[in-house]
Amino acid sequence: MIAELKSRTGVQLDEKVFTIGFARRAALYKRPELLFSDIERLKRIARQVGPVQIVYGGKAHPRDFGGKTVIQHVYAAAATLKGIIPVVYVENYDLTWGHLLTSGADLWLNTPQRPEEASGTSGMKAALNGVPSLSILDGWWIEGCIEGVTGWAIGTDGPSDSSAEASSLYTKLESIILPMFYRRSDEYARIMRYSIALNGAFFNTQRMLSQYISNAYGDECWGRWPIRVVSSKTREEH
Repeated sequence: MIAELKSRTGVQLDEKVFTIGFARRAALYKRPELLFSDIERLKRIARQVGPVQIVYGGKAHPRDFGGKTVIQHVYAAAATLKGIIPVVYVENYDLTWGHLLTSGADLWLNTPQRPEEASGTSGMKAALNGVPSLSILDGWWIEGCIEGVTGWAIGTDGPSDSSAEASSLYTKLESIILPMFYRRSDEYARIMRYSIALNGAFFNTQRMLSQYISNAYGDECWGRWPIRVVSSKTREEH
């Protein structure tokens, strides 16, 4: 990922620095700028707790002017943070970039406006690559988040409150995630393994097809489809 970023953008990131990844369709409700709600606090965290670098990716629909605006906000924040926190926005985001970012980041960030998130499949792909998520409790993360095991939640499962959620995001980075990454790397590696073992093993195409067949067609299909439905209870037992 770092080599490709250097080749395509000219920006040289540091492979030893904590890297936050955020890549999905650019839309207002996805709130990519939530990370920049308090620029000064973000700078202070990077200076006092540990260095951070951020990689963004994603395209807006040609007619989604709100989505184009949030990309402009990320670029503006990147300019403000220049020299302190490197921020790269990947242009022409595609499957190749998706593979690189969901396997090359150290943390996957997701900040949708509750309850607008349909699923959040980029976080599932990151989990398959051992990348924990820091995410709003919406979409798949309501089920996938085991706090401090597969990743971390931003805020609560109540109504969205951007101010409170931004504060929660910063607090998790400052007091839990960055100290663990830089000072207790074995613990961070453990969470990476759990991301694969629990979420990577459970949020996959086999489960999707199983539930689709069960929910859409019912029992009449079971004689023709050799697929087993796995419940949440089964996952907890394992």
